[in-house]
Amino acid sequence: KFLGFEQIFKNSLTGQPIGGGKGGSNFDPKGKSDNEIMRFCQSFMTELSKHIGADTDVPAGDIGVGGREIGYLYGQYKRLRNEYTGVLTGKGLNWGGSLARTEATGYGAVYFAEQMLNARGENFNGKTAVVSGAGNVAIYAIEKLQSLGAKAVTCSDSSGFVYDPDGIDVDLLKEIKEVKRERIVKYAEARPNATYTPAGGEKTVWSIKADLAFPCATQNELDETDAETLVANGVLAVSEGANMPSTLGAIDVFLKAGVSFGPAKAANAGGVAVSALEMAQDSQRTQWTFEEVDAKLYDIMKGIYENAASAAKEFGHEGNLVVGANIAGFLKVADAMSAQGIV
Repeated sequence: KFLGFEQIFKNSLTGQPIGGGKGGSNFDPKGKSDNEIMRFCQSFMTELSKHIGADTDVPAGDIGVGGREIGYLYGQYKRLRNEYTGVLTGKGLNWGGSLARTEATGYGAVYFAEQMLNARGENFNGKTAVVSGAGNVAIYAIEKLQSLGAKAVTCSDSSGFVYDPDGIDVDLLKEIKEVKRERIVKYAEARPNATYTPAGGEKTVWSIKADLAFPCATQNELDETDAETLVANGVLAVSEGANMPSTLGAIDVFLKAGVSFGPAKAANAGGVAVSALEMAQDSQRTQWTFEEVDAKLYDIMKGIYENAASAAKEFGHEGNLVVGANIAGFLKVADAMSAQGIV
């Protein structure tokens, strides 16, 4: 419920005509076959289909729900409703999906970080980045970081994390996680200088010295102690790729230390932004090029940064993007509710 509440203001910040909400299930996909996952998705959609629609509510993927699951869900919706419509986002490119949707959240978190660095008179060249996670967000944050001149040296899953001082090999990471669906230890086994650290020990992703940090795994993964370690190691900027991955204590540490901090509702809004662009393409029965979508994503992320920074300054908290994003997101929602006679 709290994530749904947060999502309202994140979607507001994108400037796109979308609402906000979240849902989920208690089904654990680990160790399940494709057929078991398909049958669950079909059962789930049998009920969910009564409550969603292209002009009612449009779900998207999240933790545990990627392209495979969206395909199963969409196939069942189409079977039940006998219509082709943009009712889910993150769809396959052959059946209504958008180019750059897979990359959007990770790319967006990096584009937001770029704005934070620019405000400090910095850029990505020669910077080292630590990234948590090994799903879509982490993979494509790493890919974009390295294309812009930074070196991402970590990634992780629930079993542990790997540190690769030579920089993460994105193609290998994709093969392990997207094709073979194996645990992250397999990455370390395939790279001569990479090391693997199991989860549960004192050493974490955030122990590695870096200029930039991208928590892209899950909620509350980066706590106050982790934040103090990052600050002691000289981190300049933190951009949240996951939903609310930093605890409140960690955020306080970053803000007091003068670290540029991009809160999730702003920094990871790239995914929902391109979901809105996918909906637009579905409505028009057209498909934009990767470059067109990526350019629109960049502009949206830049706009989110500018709106958050402007609101922070206007309300006496210059440089505090947490306050700025909260205010900018809230005002748009509150003004719309007031104008429509809801309040």
